[in-house]
Amino acid sequence: MTIDFDKMGGLVPAIIQDAQTLRVLMLGFMNKDAYEKTVETGKVTFWSRSRNCLWTKGETSGNFLHVVEILNDCDQDTLLIKAHPDGPTCHTGADTCWNEDNTEKNPLLFLSELNDFIEKRHREMPEGSYTTKLFMQGINKIAQKVGEEALETVIEATNGTNEQIVYEASDLLYHLIVLLTDKGLRIEDIAEELHRRHDPEWDKKRRQAKAAGLMS
Repeated sequence: MTIDFDKMGGLVPAIIQDAQTLRVLMLGFMNKDAYEKTVETGKVTFWSRSRNCLWTKGETSGNFLHVVEILNDCDQDTLLIKAHPDGPTCHTGADTCWNEDNTEKNPLLFLSELNDFIEKRHREMPEGSYTTKLFMQGINKIAQKVGEEALETVIEATNGTNEQIVYEASDLLYHLIVLLTDKGLRIEDIAEELHRRHDPEWDKKRRQAKAAGLMS
């Protein structure tokens, strides 16, 4: 990643965003050393302009910001850092530096994060990972696992408890995302299709497209 630290005298703004809620938590500044320490430790580190030194967010409060992803903007002079906060981010005790509530987390957003993680496994294929093992076994084995987990979910739905249904459905969804990833797709592709189907005119449009030969 190329970062233009010279444009602002050695500093670049770093916007911190909660990787799960997507809420903006704070804005700080980084120099090259702060950026490198952030990458090395996985904890967001800034350059303090008032104290003229490096400081890792949370080093006194314990409310660290654990890095998930670092993005550079189009001008290569502003960073967007997606992170998991250990607690309130602001020194006042507020969740964000704009005094916004960040406690209400939508668990559905984790599906995108899980998809990102599985894609990372697909790229890096680390040894000892169950996900890596699935990818190495190929699409037929992955598809078989999706079928097995679907059957187990059905069994629990007819004979099990709600807790067991959630457990098996979670296995099913995980293996489905692995399958989608292997095919170059994402869980968002499924969400987009369901969104299209939510249109009251969807079935009519689908029939028209099929009649026009646009669909097989």
